[in-house]
Amino acid sequence: MPLTAVLAGVLLAALPGADDDREGGAACAPRKVDSWTPDGGATGEFARYGNDAARFDDWTGGDGTHSVRLPDGRLLWLFSDTFLGQVHGPPNLSGQPHAWRDATAPFVRNSAVVTDRSGALERTLAAPLLPDPAAGQWRWPVAAKVEPRSPGSAEKVVRVLIWTRATGTGPWIYGLPLATEVATLSLPDLRVEGVVKVSDQSAVTDPAERILYGTTAVHGAKYTYVFGGNDGKRSVRPASDAFVARVPHGRLAEPGAWRYWNGRAWGTGRPVPVLGDGAKKGVGSAYTVVRDNGTWVLFTMAAGTEGLSTITSYWACSPTGPWHGPTKGFAPPLPPDSEPRQSTAVYNPQAHPALSADDGRLLLSYDVNWLDPDPQVAQSHVNRNVSLYRPRFVRLRLGPAD
Repeated sequence: MPLTAVLAGVLLAALPGADDDREGGAACAPRKVDSWTPDGGATGEFARYGNDAARFDDWTGGDGTHSVRLPDGRLLWLFSDTFLGQVHGPPNLSGQPHAWRDATAPFVRNSAVVTDRSGALERTLAAPLLPDPAAGQWRWPVAAKVEPRSPGSAEKVVRVLIWTRATGTGPWIYGLPLATEVATLSLPDLRVEGVVKVSDQSAVTDPAERILYGTTAVHGAKYTYVFGGNDGKRSVRPASDAFVARVPHGRLAEPGAWRYWNGRAWGTGRPVPVLGDGAKKGVGSAYTVVRDNGTWVLFTMAAGTEGLSTITSYWACSPTGPWHGPTKGFAPPLPPDSEPRQSTAVYNPQAHPALSADDGRLLLSYDVNWLDPDPQVAQSHVNRNVSLYRPRFVRLRLGPAD
């Protein structure tokens, strides 16, 4: 999707071959998901916290799950659309054996939950964490990173990447993409100091071509690699395109420090997709990327109708690709007491490297929601069964790909 800068004004950076964050060659090997198992501990912790009847203004459900380890050992969990209030024990008002929340439960566009140093969920920050930028607009936090307040500074802050959206109709019932922003949170108190817009997409005529960055952010030797995507033309394309930018450490909140991959180099001009062919290859609107030694591994929902149930992966030796795949996917489990799979959707796979096991198994979350074109109908279902609208977790072991 085009940015407003023209190619004549591009400031080119080094090619990836000259970048020590590439780490290809012998260290890079084909990778895929070798095995996976449900992680009941992480899934159960969110159920415990969300169902705690002693809390009346805390998180009880949300999606858009992201996490970041804080310097003092705590974990900050970030969510997009969120329910607060109180959860009631089963049966629900329909006589079903589900914990449930009242239809009047508070609903906010974003939230943040903090663990103690042992990993137990401890408290919800004042919600919403990020105020709406204007009437009819809202902010969804995505990836976050602890970095120096400025390059070389000893003081650390949390940078939270944000997708800003506006009320839409038709294919945009979940919001028109507007911009990528970055919020700065102080440490250790996690106070929002300010929000900066780093990529304004409102001037792009076709909303399907607007790119939002921040679905995942990967730490490199010199740079943070920030991946993003467009929403795509869902009526004609089964998947969206993936894009990537890079930012020097300590400068995520500086719009002028961002460089976007243009197919040949890092610059300020028109970005070019690093993954997506408009057919069988591409990403969901939210995906995640991790490093496995010298290999970059991308997890996303599969293209087409499988994208409602199946997580697949790609691998590359550089963040700019070429990306190989998709590899064979897997369908993670739904809540054991939820309605049939055809009524629900799995989405937003996100890696949580800070919680990966000592044996190398990666923790991956995914969100579950009720399928219905009417958001109010979907909300009624997630209220009568609160296990639907909470993150669930699996542990993955990566192995050689064919």
